[in-house]
Amino acid sequence: MKKDEKQRKIKKQKPPKQKAPRGNSAVKKMKKLSRRNKYFGKQSRSSIYFLLWSIFTALSAVIVLSFGVMQHFLREQTYKDAAANVVAEKGKRIEREILNGLPSSFGNNFSGFLRYLSDVNDVDVLLLNEDGDVLFPIELNVKPDDPALKEHLDYSAEMKTLLKEMDKQEATAVVFEGDGEYVYGSKIALFGDSVVYLYAAKSIDLVSAVSAQMGVRTVLLAVFVFILAFVVASAVSGWLTKSISEITEKARQLAQGDFNVDFHGTDYGKELTELADALNFARDELSKTDRMQKEIIANVSHDFRTPLTMIKAYASMIMEISGEIPEKRNKHAQVIVDEADRLTSLVNDILDLSKLRSDLDVMELDEVDMSTYTLEVLERFAYLKETQGYVFLTDIDKGLYTRCDELKIGQVLYNLIGNAVNYTGENKRVLIGLKEEQGGVFRFAVTDTGKGIKPEELSAVWDRYYRSSEMHKRPVKGMGLGLSIVKTILEKHGFVFGVNSEPGKGSTFYVLFPLTRKVDGTYH
Repeated sequence: MKKDEKQRKIKKQKPPKQKAPRGNSAVKKMKKLSRRNKYFGKQSRSSIYFLLWSIFTALSAVIVLSFGVMQHFLREQTYKDAAANVVAEKGKRIEREILNGLPSSFGNNFSGFLRYLSDVNDVDVLLLNEDGDVLFPIELNVKPDDPALKEHLDYSAEMKTLLKEMDKQEATAVVFEGDGEYVYGSKIALFGDSVVYLYAAKSIDLVSAVSAQMGVRTVLLAVFVFILAFVVASAVSGWLTKSISEITEKARQLAQGDFNVDFHGTDYGKELTELADALNFARDELSKTDRMQKEIIANVSHDFRTPLTMIKAYASMIMEISGEIPEKRNKHAQVIVDEADRLTSLVNDILDLSKLRSDLDVMELDEVDMSTYTLEVLERFAYLKETQGYVFLTDIDKGLYTRCDELKIGQVLYNLIGNAVNYTGENKRVLIGLKEEQGGVFRFAVTDTGKGIKPEELSAVWDRYYRSSEMHKRPVKGMGLGLSIVKTILEKHGFVFGVNSEPGKGSTFYVLFPLTRKVDGTYH
């Protein structure tokens, strides 16, 4: 005996838990940390701050460079156009002065007159023949054919260019850009029929020098603007990402289970405020889900523990007390069967809801005679009339057809009627109606005579594991999944449904079914 008791004690003792080697745990933590660092490293390399800073800086650089290039070419071209206009204006003026004749104040000194016009108009003025020889102005005692002066008085190349431009423009007076100068040239008749060419030139060396100087200043300004843009881009990017970083940090707090975090903060623009509102809404929904999960655990634990306890207790009674007494044994065994059925029903409800929510259950639509089908479902509650005195009052029109999944709609009808049975009043009356309405629909309604639902609880009756505070112990057991299953099935069908209730006067759950055919064969 003592040996057997000792062996039983040894069997009851639980083997000690084996601790995992510290080395393996450390390796796992290091791998996890490495993956985390790798993930956040990727995030930081493509952070919004860096992207905004890069975009702003690149945009500023493009703008500055574009402005600099345009400024360079446009400025130079503007200066050249202005110089060309000035040369043209002055050239025409000089031409008029020459054609008006030599003023008496210059006597016979035509060269002095041309030098005067050159000084007054700030251009070089020459009169050339067709070969490019300088006719005027010529200094006194200067011999044009002197070899030492020939190079300075040889404008043959310039004359060729002038004649070429005249042919090109088909004009006797032209303005063109020469070698480092702008030229006004015209063909004029002077000294009778003698044809000479007026050559008035303005050097553009000053324009080029000014343009080069302005180019240097533009480069310096571009560098300054680029640096300023770099600094401003950093400041603006930091300001814009500050709020996002704050939201990210609060999101981490939410992920850690802090449901008191508020995503609103300072310096939020319209879009970020809308994001904060959405995140606060998500926070509230997550908080509800968290509370619901805790309630689920409590409800499942309670609803599973009760039948399991009963099964264990009655099994022990059969083993120890009623095993040899058929009547008691059968009674106790029946309790075990009933509680096992209850467990099966609870598990099936959970599986059904899981399938419906995950879209694993395919809808098989067919035309169903809802009048006949409702009565068939109601027959499943006949035992309550016979054994517990429940009264089911019906008002059902005949021959109302709809297109639906017959099995799933049957589950809807059963759950709604069962819910009414659980919550009806002491008179145990349940009203079931199926009536045609306007608009090509018919209405299924189940009304109980219970204490009703509080207005603030009406929107929650379809939630998983919801149970009214005014709960009664009734024959149709459940874990609070029935109405959630009803909601999911009806939403998948696209049917309209709802609940009307007033405290103290019971509740009415209804579904509007689209009418497809009536008993007379009329189709809709």
